[in-house]
Amino acid sequence: MAKKINVKLILELRSAGMGRNAIATSRHISKNSVGDVFHIADRMGISYEDIAQMDEDAVYRKFYPDKFALENLYDKPDYEYVHQELKRTGVTLKLLWQEYQDKCRASGNIPMGYTKYCQGYSEYTIINKLTSHLEHKPGAAVEVDWSGPSMAYVDTSTGEIVTVYLFVGTLPYSQYSYVEPCRDMKMDSFIRAHIHMYEFFGGVATRLVCDNLKTGVVSHPKEGEVVLTVDYEAMGSHYQTAIMPASIRKPKQKASVEGTVGKIATAIIARLRNEAFYSFEDLKAAVAKKLYGFNHESFQKREGSRYDSYLDEKPFLHPLPSVPYEIATWVYGRKVNIDYHVVFEYNRYSCPYQYARKSVDLKVTDSTVEIYSGSARIATHNRFPSGRRNQYSTHPEDMPDKFKFSPWDDIRIKNWARSIGDYTAQAIDRIFEGVPIKEQGYNPALAVLRLSNKYSEARLEAACEFAITSGIKKPRYHHLNSILASNQDKIYVERKKADAKEHSQMGYLRGSSYYGGDNDDQ
Repeated sequence: MAKKINVKLILELRSAGMGRNAIATSRHISKNSVGDVFHIADRMGISYEDIAQMDEDAVYRKFYPDKFALENLYDKPDYEYVHQELKRTGVTLKLLWQEYQDKCRASGNIPMGYTKYCQGYSEYTIINKLTSHLEHKPGAAVEVDWSGPSMAYVDTSTGEIVTVYLFVGTLPYSQYSYVEPCRDMKMDSFIRAHIHMYEFFGGVATRLVCDNLKTGVVSHPKEGEVVLTVDYEAMGSHYQTAIMPASIRKPKQKASVEGTVGKIATAIIARLRNEAFYSFEDLKAAVAKKLYGFNHESFQKREGSRYDSYLDEKPFLHPLPSVPYEIATWVYGRKVNIDYHVVFEYNRYSCPYQYARKSVDLKVTDSTVEIYSGSARIATHNRFPSGRRNQYSTHPEDMPDKFKFSPWDDIRIKNWARSIGDYTAQAIDRIFEGVPIKEQGYNPALAVLRLSNKYSEARLEAACEFAITSGIKKPRYHHLNSILASNQDKIYVERKKADAKEHSQMGYLRGSSYYGGDNDDQ
């Protein structure tokens, strides 16, 4: 066991000119113990030079012969083993002491009492400059919260100042932290931040301690079970972690993240306060850089950094699942078009042609669009990236051998368009040119042509001309319907007539002489 009093060291420091108080403070030894060594040394007339060549045990035995004999009656615990075992979930000093007692009795040695055992471990951590693991276990928990202070960037397109919120996740054992800027604090952003946090940590803690946010917690009664939102509970199940909201008005239950949030405000927000950001991406990059520094800077009161402690903790984290959790949004009652495609965010996804004109449900994640008929999944597609429009995702197996659902075909549709006018024909041709298979053009082409039933063929032709000459390369129903509903086609026709009349009048007034055609000039 580690000695309570290192007599040799005290005498060495005394010979170097240090007083009782200085030795006690610097070596974490009580003033009474240091004073007792001073008194015994003076009484026995012993200086450091007298014991410099002796080992510590011999010096201690010389000063405290009775204590030495008593202390050596006990079997010495392996405190290095104790320190490592305390990192494991569920292991306590009480349990290790009981196991130590059993081992001593089996070997015929005398075990020390629980109080002396704990004192010995405390001294071991002090001497070796270690952090006690009595409060937090590695890999046992991760604590999450939103930072109170926020950040902002300037949207260069509008000049608007956009508020950005910081999601913070902390491993209490190592204090290793993750910070993610988010545009809002809605459910999707909240869960995505968790997914990215687990990827950042490279593993999953046994427990997830969160605040009682409405985005994650439906209710937290004083008695009874905590009710989580469906999405939050599903995420917890996917990562096999127990979500445990902190009790209401008890921030000490997640003190690590509460403390880290304040430190983050200084380490990141305050240090970036004088910098201006003109995009969300630039702000994220700056936060990531400051976070790296925060995790890698040395602790003030103990050796190493958060990252160093994290490397010690990482083996205790549970492995990540083979695939990350994906947020799913359900869209119910979406009708399948005649071309056996269903529309989501202006793009079209195929399903078996037998479902044409029927209603289906869509399960949409960041990467996929799944189509369901009742509880049966009938098609799965890769989702088109945000901003893409009028794209088709068509599975060959969904296509019929022969298009059977309508007497219409591309020839008949194009002939109808030509009967209306050249510009209408151009608009319909461009629709068919933009689809990989001709059947996919039937529905959008017919939707355009049927506008003639509502507004007349002449107005549709004028609307198509206006759209094409205005730079719309592929006029669709929504373009042309908007033009017709706002009477822009009529304004366009009247402007054309006025321009033609003005041109005709100007030509008449100027005459041939204006253009050098007078016979006198010949």
